Amino acid sequence: MREGQPSTIYLRDYTPPTYDVLSLELSFDLGEDYTRVNNEAVYQRRDPSTTTLELMGEQLVLISIAINDRVLAPHEYVVSDTGLSLFNFPERAKLTIVTEIYPQKNTSLEGLYQSSGNFCTQCEAQGFRKITYYPDRPDVMTVFTTRITADKVKYPVLLSNGNLVEQGTLADGRHWARWLDPFPKPSYLFALVAGNLLHVEDHYTTTSGRVVVLRIYTEPHNIDKCDHAMQSLKRAMYWDEQRFGLEYDLDIYMIVAVDDFNMGAMENKGLNVFNSKLVFASPETATDFDYISIESVIGHEYFHNWTGNRVTCRDWFQLSLKEGLTVFRDQEFTADLHSRPVERIESVRTLRTSQFAEDASPMAHPIRPSSYMEINNFYTMTVYEKGAEVVRLYQTLLGREGFRKGMDLYFQRHDGQAVTTEDFLAAMADANQVNLSQLQHWYDQAGTPEVTVSLDYDAATQTCTLHLSQTCPPTPEASTKQAFLIPIELGLLASDGREIPLQLQGSTAPAANAMVLRLEQAHQVFSFNHVPEKPVPSLLRNFSAPVRLHFDYTEAELIFLMRHDQDAFNRWDAGQRLAMLTFKRLLSDLSSDEPLGLEHEFVSAWQAVLTDESLDVALRAEALTLPSEADIAEVNRPADPSAIHTVREFVHTTLAKTLRLDFEACYASLQDHGTYQIDAVSMGRRRLRNICLAYLGRLRESSINSLCVKQYADANNMTDSLAALSVLVDIDCPERTKALQHFHDRWQNDTLVMDKWFSLQATSSLPNTLEHVKQLMQHHLFDMRNPNKVRALIGSFTQRNPLHFHAPDGSGYQFLTECVLELNALNPQIASRMVRPLMNWRHYESKPAAFMREQLERIKAHEGLSPDVFEIVSKSLAA
Repeated sequence: MREGQPSTIYLRDYTPPTYDVLSLELSFDLGEDYTRVNNEAVYQRRDPSTTTLELMGEQLVLISIAINDRVLAPHEYVVSDTGLSLFNFPERAKLTIVTEIYPQKNTSLEGLYQSSGNFCTQCEAQGFRKITYYPDRPDVMTVFTTRITADKVKYPVLLSNGNLVEQGTLADGRHWARWLDPFPKPSYLFALVAGNLLHVEDHYTTTSGRVVVLRIYTEPHNIDKCDHAMQSLKRAMYWDEQRFGLEYDLDIYMIVAVDDFNMGAMENKGLNVFNSKLVFASPETATDFDYISIESVIGHEYFHNWTGNRVTCRDWFQLSLKEGLTVFRDQEFTADLHSRPVERIESVRTLRTSQFAEDASPMAHPIRPSSYMEINNFYTMTVYEKGAEVVRLYQTLLGREGFRKGMDLYFQRHDGQAVTTEDFLAAMADANQVNLSQLQHWYDQAGTPEVTVSLDYDAATQTCTLHLSQTCPPTPEASTKQAFLIPIELGLLASDGREIPLQLQGSTAPAANAMVLRLEQAHQVFSFNHVPEKPVPSLLRNFSAPVRLHFDYTEAELIFLMRHDQDAFNRWDAGQRLAMLTFKRLLSDLSSDEPLGLEHEFVSAWQAVLTDESLDVALRAEALTLPSEADIAEVNRPADPSAIHTVREFVHTTLAKTLRLDFEACYASLQDHGTYQIDAVSMGRRRLRNICLAYLGRLRESSINSLCVKQYADANNMTDSLAALSVLVDIDCPERTKALQHFHDRWQNDTLVMDKWFSLQATSSLPNTLEHVKQLMQHHLFDMRNPNKVRALIGSFTQRNPLHFHAPDGSGYQFLTECVLELNALNPQIASRMVRPLMNWRHYESKPAAFMREQLERIKAHEGLSPDVFEIVSKSLAA
C-alpha cells in the first residue's frame, strides 16, 4: 500500500460500538478567526471487555478534556490525526471536550464552514469529526441539545436541529439560541446554520391535526424565489401521509439554501441544508427540468425523515438502505404528481446511461458494498439509482398493497434504530408471509444482469414458449454470480396490436393481458396456452428489473411495438432499440467506408411518432430523443468516440432534413403565448416544441437561426430561452455571439442562471471549445472553490461533450487531469467526482485508452493525492 493512503474498510469487520452516548450537549461560540466548540456527553459502556473509549476527530485543536469535571493529564489520553483515545474510561461518565476549529478556511465543505459569509454544516458521511471528538458513526444515536452564540448583527439567525427552546441576548452585542432535538439521531444528521438570512413561512396541518411551522431560509436577494419549494414541501408532506401513513414529528421544519455545497441537499433532522440550485425557482430563471428537480429533491429530503432519520443505517455499507429506498419514494412522488410513464422513462434513461456504465467500471460495487477506502466515493448511481430499482422489485413482486404492509412493519419494528438491509428484507417478507431471500443477491452482487429471451410458437397446439436465461459479468467482488430473482413483466401482442390473454401452462389463475414472471434460475421455460397466432412479446414492461434484456427483435417488430404496445415505457424502449440497431449498422458502414444512409422504415417510424397527435406530447418528445453518444458507446465497445459522434450527427441531421416540414408544422402547432404553467401538459408541449427546434437547428440555415433568435427574444420562461440558445451555441454565426452576450448581460447578477451560461458553452460542438472553456475559467464569476461552478463548466465539458473531451490528441483528458489536481487540494470530494470520466478507459479503442491511462498514471503519481481521488484512480488502473 502506498504510504499515507487509507486502508480498506470491510463490512465483515463491523463491530458494535463499545460505548453508548446517553445525551449530548454542544455549545458553539462562532468567531471571525475561529470557533470554539464545547462538547459535553454522557457515555455508558456497553462492552464489558474494554475500558478504552475511541473517538473520531480530524483537523481539531484540542483545548481541554475532562471526565466528570476533572481535567485530564496528558498521559491519560492519546491524540492522533484521526481521533482521540481515552484509557480506563469509567462505566458511566460525563466527558467534556473543548476544541477550536477554523470554518473560514474550510474549503472541503465538510464539517462546519462558511458559505457567502454564513456558517453552515455538512456532516454526512464523516464531517462531524471535523467539528468535535465523537464516535462519529451512524449506529451511535443520542438526543442532541445545541447552543449557538454569535454576533447578533452579523449572524441574526441561529438554527440547529429540533425545536427552539430558549434564546437571549448578551451584554457584548452577541446573542444565543438553544435547540433541542427530542429524537435520537446519529452525528451525521447534525446541522447548524448561522447568518444574515431571511425566511418565508407557511404552515401545514397534519392528518392528526398538528400544526407544523414551515420555513425556508435564504439570503435576502433570493427570498422571492422560494414559493415553488414551499409548495413542493407541502405536497410532499401530504403525499407521504396518503401513500405511507407517515406524519412529520417536530413543531417546525426548516430548509436553508446555500451556494457552496458538495451535494444536492442534506436531510438533517428538521433542518435541511440545500444547494441553492435546488430551492430557487421562477419562470424567468428556472427551466421545467429545474422545477421538477426541485420538487423531487424537496420531497426526497423530507421523505428521509422516516427512511433515514427515524430509521437509519447501522453502518455506511448500508447506505442504500436509506438512499435507494428514499429515491424510490421520490420517484413515486413525482410519478403520482405528474406523468408516470415520463418519470419512468427519465429514471431508466439515467440508470442505463450512468449506472450501467458504473456497473461495467473498475468501481463496480453492489448496492451494499463489501469494502471501501473512502466512503464519500460510494455516494454513487449504484447506491442511489440501482438501489431504488431494487426497492421497486419488492413492489413489483408484492404489489402496492403488499409493499405498504412491508413498510408499515419495517417502521413498527425499527423506529429509532440503526438497521441493515436484511432488516428491511425481513419486514417485507414477514408482512406478506413470502420467501424473498433470493433478493439478497441484489444487495451482495455487483454488475448488471443480462437476460436473454427466445420464443417458440407451436401453431398446432397454439402454445407459445419463452426460454429465459440470466448471466452476470464478472466484477471486482466476484467472478461468478448466484442467480438473481428477476421479475419479468410481459404481454403478448397479436398481429392487430391487441393483447393476447395469458394463460400460463400449469397455472389455475385466470388469464390476464399482462403478468409478472419470476426468473429465479439460470435457465427457465414458461409456456402459454391458447395463443392463436405467433405473437410479438412485450418484455420487461415498465422496466420491471434493472437488467440488460436481449431478444432478437427484427426492425419490423420494433416498429410494431412502437405503434401498438400498451405499455408506454416499452413503446419508448422499442424506439431506442430501433435507433441502436441503426447506429450499429452505420458504425459498421463507416468503418468499411460504405456510404451512410437511413432506411425508409426507420424514418417512417420517427415520422409516425412525430405526427401522431393522439400520443401524449411528453411521450412523443421522449420517443423523438435519440440515444446519447454515451449510450451508444456503452453497447459498441471498444468505442470510437469520433465515429459515434459522426453517425449520431448523421442520423440527427438526416431526420431533420427528411422530416423538415413535419418538424416545422409540429413546432408551429405548439406555440404558446399564455402564462407560464408547470403542469404536465404544458411542460410536455414545451418539451416537444423544443425537440423540434433542436432537430431543425441541424439544418444550419439562416432562417432557422432567425427562428431561434425569435424564440429567445419572445420567451417568457427560461425553458424556451435556454432551448433556443442551446441550438445557437452549436452554430458559428453572429446570432450566437449576440445571444450569449445578451444572456450574460441580463443574468450576470444571478449566480445560478450563470451556471447555465457556463454549461451551454462547455457543451458546444464548435471547434476550439476547450480553449474557450479555459478562458471561461478566468471569468470573474467562475470560482474553483464552488462545486456548482465546477460542475457547470468543467463537469459539463468532460461529461456532456464527448466530441471534445475525447479529442484525438488527448487534450481533453489532459485538461481534466489539471483540474482534478487543482481540486484535490481544495475539495477532494469534488475532485473524486470529476475524475470519473477517465475511469472506463478500457472501454475505448487503443489510442484514446492509452491517453486516458497516461493521465490516470499522472494523477496517481501526484504528491499529496487525497484518499478520495486515490481510490478511484488506483482501482481504475488496477482493473
